[in-house]
Amino acid sequence: MTLSPYHDGMRALQDLRDTRALADRLAEITLRQVFSEDDRGFIARATQFFLATADAEGRPECSYKGGAPGFVRLLDDRTLAFPDYDGNGMYRSLGNLRVNPHVGMLFVDFEGRQRIRVNGTASVDLSDPLQRELPGAVFVVRVTAREIFPNCPRYLHPVTGGDLCEHAPRVGHEVPGAAWKQYAVFQDVLPERDRGG
Repeated sequence: MTLSPYHDGMRALQDLRDTRALADRLAEITLRQVFSEDDRGFIARATQFFLATADAEGRPECSYKGGAPGFVRLLDDRTLAFPDYDGNGMYRSLGNLRVNPHVGMLFVDFEGRQRIRVNGTASVDLSDPLQRELPGAVFVVRVTAREIFPNCPRYLHPVTGGDLCEHAPRVGHEVPGAAWKQYAVFQDVLPERDRGG
C-alpha cells in the first residue's frame, strides 16, 4: 500500500473544493520518487531554483539559488547536488539544513514555461569531494528526493533575457565581488577575504 502524499490539512481543503479525486489522479500520474529522463535534462539546463527550508521549530525560509547550466548535478536516480556559493554569510538555508534536513526545491524555466518540484532530505558536507568539480562552491548540498513532480505552468509570467548573471560562478569566468561588501557599515564584520576588495 502506497502512502498518500496528502496530509489532513490538504485533504480538508480538497474536500471543501471537491478536488480530492483530481488530487489523487495527479499523484497517480505525475508523482514519482526517481528522476525521469525529462527531469534530468530539465535540471541539467537549469540556471536557477528556489529552495525552501525550515528551522528546528518548523519556521520556513525560502531562498533563490542561481548558477550556470549544470550547477545542479544529478548523481543518481534519486540524488542531486548543488553548490553553495559565497553570499551574505548568514547561512540561513544551510544552517536550517543542519537542524532540519527537509527541503523543497522549485525549478522554474520562465521562458520555456515549465517547472518541477523536488521534495526530499538534504545534507551539507563541509568537505564534499564534489566541491572541486563545482566552480565557486564553498559547500555542497546533496538532496535525496522523496517526491518529484511537475507543476502546472499556467500562472508563470514570461521573462525575457537569456544572459547569465555576471555573479554566476563558472569555468573561465572571474566573478566580481558583491557591491554591498564595499559599504563601510559592513567592513568591520566582513571576513578578511572580503575586506577592501
